[in-house]
Amino acid sequence: MWLLLTRRFRLWLILTVLAPLATGLARRLGLAVQRRGGPSGVSNALLKAGDLGDQARDRLRGGRRRR
Repeated sequence: MWLLLTRRFRLWLILTVLAPLATGLARRLGLAVQRRGGPSGVSNALLKAGDLGDQARDRLRGGRRRR
């Protein structure tokens, strides 16, 4: 089924559906790790990945930029 989709549509699907899900999952995992054992390098990296997804989404939607 995946092969029947055009390359452009597959890229659009990945960027609009899978990337936000992945960043949301990274944020949830980071919060869970932080709650369980306190702040660590792993939890901070997961939270930064979630924030990166939020920043990209805001920028694409035309939201205000933080300074």
